[in-house]
Amino acid sequence: MAVSLVLGAGLIGSPLAQRLAERGDEVRVGTRTGRKVEGAQPLPLDASDPDAVSRAAAHADTIFLATNPPYTTWQKDWPPIFSATVTAAERTGASLVVMGNLYPYGTPTGPMTEHSTETTHETKGLVRKAGWQLVREATEQGRIRGVEVRASDYFGPGATGTAHLGDAFFTGILRSKTARGVGSPELDHSWSYLPDIVSTLIAASDWTGAWGRIWHVPSGAPHPRAEIAAQLNAIYGTSGEASAYPQWMLRSLGVFSPMMREIHASSYQFTTPFVIDATETSHLLGAEETPWHEALTTTAEWYRERL
Repeated sequence: MAVSLVLGAGLIGSPLAQRLAERGDEVRVGTRTGRKVEGAQPLPLDASDPDAVSRAAAHADTIFLATNPPYTTWQKDWPPIFSATVTAAERTGASLVVMGNLYPYGTPTGPMTEHSTETTHETKGLVRKAGWQLVREATEQGRIRGVEVRASDYFGPGATGTAHLGDAFFTGILRSKTARGVGSPELDHSWSYLPDIVSTLIAASDWTGAWGRIWHVPSGAPHPRAEIAAQLNAIYGTSGEASAYPQWMLRSLGVFSPMMREIHASSYQFTTPFVIDATETSHLLGAEETPWHEALTTTAEWYRERL
């Protein structure tokens, strides 16, 4: 029986732990609060404490790093978390699978592949880039086996809060209102479905080839938010519209709100086409995206039940 330690019990960590348990793994979930996840052993721990993570990872085959500190504290929180998990992987011999994003690539000039150059100058992108560099170098030195799975903006049942294709978007459109968001709703943008993210993380952990590399979550064709709004209207007979917050408004709000300041800093992702290419991942891992219509309607029905 494989043993897995999942750090984080949010929108990705919880379903990941459940899926691992369903396939027969012994699963431990580490969070600050000791949050319970069905089928898993809850462990209260600080992911930035190398000793705590090492104890939790004892005899584990894989550590999944799926936690996500608040945007406003990434510079402070992420470096010790990356350091602690690399240390734990080295001490225990567990493989390390990191849940990542596309921030390190910076402003794209075309579809982003698993081998695209990391050109970011934005703070959060630099934090994530440095974290992956730590994992990659430890792998290249033979100290651990680590990979990073990168997804575009996520969507799916349960996605609330600040998700760009989350509660505010779906409930706005389904109520025939205007759903406002960051950047132009007419631009192509890739969306990664939460169950597909989980599938890719598990497939990456089972990979028997060379580690120290990046995998991309298969996400299908890009869809502008205006197009998604039109699709939902056609399916549900609504008349919602997707619209953009003016950039000047985001800048102004950022003066008073640290969260809005960070959202504005990464708003470049919605001012140019932002497209993920996971062709290599699909070919090598056999991971596939859920058909768009199925993913969209499953997500929409989740929100409709809560309207």
